[in-house]
Amino acid sequence: MKKQIAIVIASAALMFAAPAAQKFTGTITDDMCAKGDHKDMHMGTDAKCVNECIKSMKGKYMLYDGKDTWALSDQKMPAKFAAKKVTVTGTLDEATKTIKVDKIEAAK
Repeated sequence: MKKQIAIVIASAALMFAAPAAQKFTGTITDDMCAKGDHKDMHMGTDAKCVNECIKSMKGKYMLYDGKDTWALSDQKMPAKFAAKKVTVTGTLDEATKTIKVDKIEAAK
C-alpha cells in the first residue's frame, strides 16, 4: 500500500513540475532565412524558398514572430505551413530556444 501511495505522489509531483504548454504565433520559416526575408535567395515565393532550404540545404523549420526565432522540435508538421502565419502550441525550452511542438494550426 505504501508503494502505491508513493507512486501516486511521485506522479502528481511530476505533473505539477512539467511546464505548461504555451501558444506562440508567428511565421514558419527556415534557419537559413530565419528572419523570414527570402528575397535575397531569388527562389520565387517565400513558401518555395522555405521548402527548398529545408529539402536542398538540410535546413530546419523555425518559427519567427517578427522579433524572436525559435527552433521547432517537430520537423514534419510545419511543412504544410511553410511561410504561413501559424499558432504553435507547445513547451519552450529557454536554454535551446526550441519549442517542443504539440500542435500547429493556421493563425486566425
